[in-house]
Amino acid sequence: MTWETVMGLEVHVELSTKSKIFCSCTTQFGGEPNTHCCPGCWGMPGTLPVLNEKVLEYALKAGLALNCEITRYNQFDRKNYFYPDLTKAYQISQIYLPFARNGYVDIVTRSGEEKRIRIHEIHMEEDAGKLIHSAYGDYTYPDFNRCGIALIEIVSKPDFRSSQEVIAYLEQIKSTLEYLGISDVKMEEGSLRADVNLSVRPLGSDKLGIRTEMKNINSFKSIERAIDYETSRHIETLETGGLLVQETRRWDDNKGKTFSMRSKENSRDYRFFPDPDIPPISISEEFLLQLKAQQPELAHEKKVRYMSQYGLSEYEARLLTESKFLAKLFEETVELSKNPKETAVWMLGDMMYLMKEQSLEASKLCISHEQFAAFITAVASGKINRTVAKPIFEKVFASHDFDVNKYIKANNLLQINDEDIIKQVAKEVINENPGTVDEYKSGKNKVFSFFVGQTMKKLHGKANPSTVNAIVSEELEKI
Repeated sequence: MTWETVMGLEVHVELSTKSKIFCSCTTQFGGEPNTHCCPGCWGMPGTLPVLNEKVLEYALKAGLALNCEITRYNQFDRKNYFYPDLTKAYQISQIYLPFARNGYVDIVTRSGEEKRIRIHEIHMEEDAGKLIHSAYGDYTYPDFNRCGIALIEIVSKPDFRSSQEVIAYLEQIKSTLEYLGISDVKMEEGSLRADVNLSVRPLGSDKLGIRTEMKNINSFKSIERAIDYETSRHIETLETGGLLVQETRRWDDNKGKTFSMRSKENSRDYRFFPDPDIPPISISEEFLLQLKAQQPELAHEKKVRYMSQYGLSEYEARLLTESKFLAKLFEETVELSKNPKETAVWMLGDMMYLMKEQSLEASKLCISHEQFAAFITAVASGKINRTVAKPIFEKVFASHDFDVNKYIKANNLLQINDEDIIKQVAKEVINENPGTVDEYKSGKNKVFSFFVGQTMKKLHGKANPSTVNAIVSEELEKI
């Protein structure tokens, strides 16, 4: 039997406000356990929540950017459950009247498939704390620093059919929120986490199967592996006559498996009711228009512009706009160098290689766009050749204070274009290697590169490569 995987996602995003959603405690990542807390975070009797206005602003910006209908009148509710990292035994969330509904994200997968993923709703809520399990015994310690940090939860429709679609969607969400400046979307710090609800059914069926939920997976690679494993587990269970149960499962990245955590609750188990301490929120049309006017050019819009304005391919434009930091560097460099093609070549080639080699995120780049533009101009104008340029670029990449033109002058790296000098050196190389000349004349054309390489070596790699090729060919033909 052929099976079809059906998935929906719940994406939790920490908003980058300076204080928490209902109190003034800091949201700074890290710190000693239980030092970024107050009686409100701990759920002490007598404390009252007050909504952080910036949280509402950031949440609405996300809703607008993700093509949602904004609920003009919305409220907060209590989601009641007991867990050790939630001391008050309920979470403040939005169940009945979330602030955004019926949105969508248009994705393109790695294989080029285009698809629209529907968003059921987006709601605001507070984060829970964190449990730290001891490596030295059967102990668990709660850390409430994260408790009360503002979240939005983006709930999709069950529109996903493959891990490729899931990753494309998450990349689009991550990019959009980064461009909006409302979250740092650092998956390694838990700022972006995804729950995957997954089931399988016979291909062609319109009936959903028993679903399982995989909680808080915080890397794209892990999400892809978890989906592939859980899909195989579902299919194998059904094909061998086993029984699937609706449950929450934990992904173990080291073991490459999911493990049962608990049975999956239904909504009635949470005993939802409107929070009596937080008044309903009324959102004006004027406020929404103000937020719409502040929305920046997003990645998919930049991509289209880069293709038309700079003549870049779809692939080049997509890579350059995936991160707002890369896009900013590209635009600032092009503004000075007036050379988008050459800038794109170095960013997508040597820069991407160095970033991968050093496990460096775009937000951590220390390149000066002024010096990068000076480098691009030096290469494009023929001031230096590409052999010399590579080590220079590594210095541009490594230091914001590196001075390109000063370095070229101090190290005598200007490209040699003088044909007489190149011809003299080429003749020396040919005369020093009569045996290799004989090989060339007998038809072994591959040795041509030997003469070019030796000529470049004698000229310390500074000669114009195309001129060297032409002169070496000319001198060999004379023999």
